[in-house]
Amino acid sequence: MNTFETEVKEGKRFEFGKNWQSFLTTLTDERISIAVSSIKTMLGIDSLSGKTVLDIGCGSGLFSLAARKLGARVHSFDYDPSSVACTQELRKRYFPNDSGWIVEQGSVLDENFIKALGSFDIVYSWGVLHHTGNMWSALENAALRVGENGTLFIAIYNDQGWKSRMWKKVKKTYCSGQLGKILMSCIFIPYFFSLALLSSILKKQNMFSGYKKNRGMSITHDWHDWLGGLPFEVASVDQIFNFFQQRGFILRTITTTPGLGNNQFVFIKGSGNCVTASGNEIRGGAI
Repeated sequence: MNTFETEVKEGKRFEFGKNWQSFLTTLTDERISIAVSSIKTMLGIDSLSGKTVLDIGCGSGLFSLAARKLGARVHSFDYDPSSVACTQELRKRYFPNDSGWIVEQGSVLDENFIKALGSFDIVYSWGVLHHTGNMWSALENAALRVGENGTLFIAIYNDQGWKSRMWKKVKKTYCSGQLGKILMSCIFIPYFFSLALLSSILKKQNMFSGYKKNRGMSITHDWHDWLGGLPFEVASVDQIFNFFQQRGFILRTITTTPGLGNNQFVFIKGSGNCVTASGNEIRGGAI
């Protein structure tokens, strides 16, 4: 039994890949188009032609696919073998026998593996590095793969203090076995559904299609991803900003969340001014 399987059996790791395999049954051209648009918006680009992209923790493979559709040469990897299988399936569907898209299994914590990859114009890791079991090492290794004047696009769970500690206990219970999974699902899926329904009523939009319009994702699959997502770490905006500033990165774009969810960051490796998504300058120091 390998390390991944052992961690799952011991309740230390959620099988994200199995959740992604279920998600692929819902994948449509519309979802793919939304994913492409979300990358274009956050990176401020219309095309990735001539660029190289490293997708760390490729998951379903949706955003690797989006990057390839935008013209980038893509290297995707994931620790979870089922996630690797998902990404390979999308490559097979949309870019069969394509030398411009590499998919393999690997760990961002494996320094030899990471060093062998080389450098990339864009390193992308959305909602992944806080699930590695050693987030700060994972962030360090991701940063090392960004070429000079390259871009790092990451999303990291927001630190909510005691709430984050509470959610970690929920995740441990969910991953403890079938009974824990059923118990946590029975308690929290109705809770998530109620919050999402209320939000959709206030925004006057369909709960499911409204969520899909964000990144092309599935709200129900993300609920289970959240409930089971071990390992689990969090960081404040200041912590992430300072960590990358000390390593020569400049914040270009940021999208924050006041509560549950991810803070999104786009950093540039090099010198210059930092701007938020709203265009405000940030000159050094914490934000």
